[in-house]
Amino acid sequence: MDVMTLLDAKEYDEEKERQKRKRIISTVVAVLVVSFLLEVTGSILFKTPLWFLYWPEERVADRFFDALQKHDYEAAYGVWMQDSQWKQHPEQHQKYPFNEFYRDWGPGGEWGLIKSHKLYAAGTPPGGGSGVIVDVIVNDRAQPARVWVEKRDKTMSFSPYD
Repeated sequence: MDVMTLLDAKEYDEEKERQKRKRIISTVVAVLVVSFLLEVTGSILFKTPLWFLYWPEERVADRFFDALQKHDYEAAYGVWMQDSQWKQHPEQHQKYPFNEFYRDWGPGGEWGLIKSHKLYAAGTPPGGGSGVIVDVIVNDRAQPARVWVEKRDKTMSFSPYD
């Protein structure tokens, strides 16, 4: 049996230790980056991450309020109905015709002229539902505008929940 003494110990190699430390740090960083990327991209395959859960409905609401902000009420109505060709067949939208829409969302409506908007929150109602409630801060008001976006066809309506 060989006995090792302090005089037989290997000499400290600073460069070797620095390389070892770099490898450990690189491995930790790589694991964190891969974990994050799997959460973002991999979860699209397996599940939706929370911050993207209502993205399609938020995008519809944002397009709607963008059109209102530009005072393009016909385009906004097209987004609301999810029918950009609504003028070709207005009879299909008799439940909420354009003149009522304009009364609600035009300059004389509850929100007046919309000069700014910011998506504030989105979520499903208690107990679930077929759509998503999107809260939008309009003209820096304290009370958000609440709109309902159907998950299935992305049509919009007033939120049934306040």
